[in-house]
Amino acid sequence: MDAMIRTRGLTRRFEASPEPAVEDLNLDIARREIFGLVGPDGAGKSTALRLICGLLTPTSGEAFIDGHPAARLGPLRESIGYLAQRFGFYQDLSVEENMEFYADLYGLPSSERPRFFEHLLEMTRLIRFRTRPAGQLSGGMKQKLALICTLLHQPRVLVLDEPTNGLDPVSRRDLWFLLYQLVKDGMTVLISTAYLDEAEHCHRVALMNRGRVLACGEPGVLRRSVPSQCYEIRVIDRQRGRAVLSRCVGVKGVELCGAALHLFLDPALTSPAVLTGALREAGEPEPAFSPILPTLEDVLIVRIRAAEKPAPDAV
Repeated sequence: MDAMIRTRGLTRRFEASPEPAVEDLNLDIARREIFGLVGPDGAGKSTALRLICGLLTPTSGEAFIDGHPAARLGPLRESIGYLAQRFGFYQDLSVEENMEFYADLYGLPSSERPRFFEHLLEMTRLIRFRTRPAGQLSGGMKQKLALICTLLHQPRVLVLDEPTNGLDPVSRRDLWFLLYQLVKDGMTVLISTAYLDEAEHCHRVALMNRGRVLACGEPGVLRRSVPSQCYEIRVIDRQRGRAVLSRCVGVKGVELCGAALHLFLDPALTSPAVLTGALREAGEPEPAFSPILPTLEDVLIVRIRAAEKPAPDAV
């Protein structure tokens, strides 16, 4: 793989915590790839991004951008665009005035600005709002403006820390459309998200928890990697159904998922027919079992449960 981003043994510990924020992170992210770091809050995603950008010093290990150590990027640091969870722009300045401000910071020549500004405003569909004060933009528009300001120095690598948090579904869709456009134009995108459905849009993802990568690969491959059979179950009382199924032999896991339950079972030890009988005895007259392909959320939960399961000889 021609890796644009590479990490080897990347680890970061903070004195305030007994556990590492990121531990032994090994990634190879290809050029023109959208790669996602996916996991719950506190999984270490933001710390990992800051280490990769060279904004944090690792306790051990190293990160590389286009073959250069992230800690010693020097002038190459301009090839990275980093969008933190909170981006600072001036609320009382208009969209275009904020763009001018950041263009000044990045040293973008004045002769290049009209054409490039027009391109970015059209791409983000903010061209009608170029004179509107930033403080009067919607949440989705503010995030688009933040993205524009991050792109003004034309980076080759774009690093986004949970950019769709708090956005409505339409704004989230628009942002992903923009990312695909940028990748098509040659950019490499590294994004973190806690939205498991959103991770499906990435070319590859790393599922993280407690600072470690639990699994890495294409979303479709990861969804097919769960060894247990997976079923969606419809019952009258989900809490009761979950409690009953959790006690049954051969059930590897059962989780609430919307209006249903997602069940993982070992076919050598049990079956839907056996579990249907257990549910009926508990007062569920007509439980409905449907075989399904696990979602990425299912895969993450299964991996977390497996990682947290005590060893057989543990006390």
